Amino acid sequence: MIRILLAEDEAAMRTYLARALENAGYDVVAVDRGTAALPYLEREHFDLLLSDIVMPEMDGIELAQRCAEISPDTKVIFITGFAAVTLKASREAPQAKVLSKPFHLRDLVAEVQRVFGQPSQISV
Repeated sequence: MIRILLAEDEAAMRTYLARALENAGYDVVAVDRGTAALPYLEREHFDLLLSDIVMPEMDGIELAQRCAEISPDTKVIFITGFAAVTLKASREAPQAKVLSKPFHLRDLVAEVQRVFGQPSQISV
């Protein structure tokens, strides 16, 4: 089963995304900030880091950079509501996909499936 570490500071969005991904068959660990995600990355294996970019204490870009050091095989997808931040993310983490809010849950699940080469079986 694909394991996803979700870092999203907005509680309602975190719950919404985690539930959708779990309903699609993924194992999800959800945290409220980048600094809370680091210990998980250090002690557990995750196939995907799904991170908001704008978060307190440590932004998603720095989290992705730390993830690349700790767990280089972990793939990264950013989510953000800020267009200017999307450009920065694309420049500083070019291997990561960026989804701009608002997006439909089907789009998120389809992107996760694409990242892992899975056939599109959207069940959100």
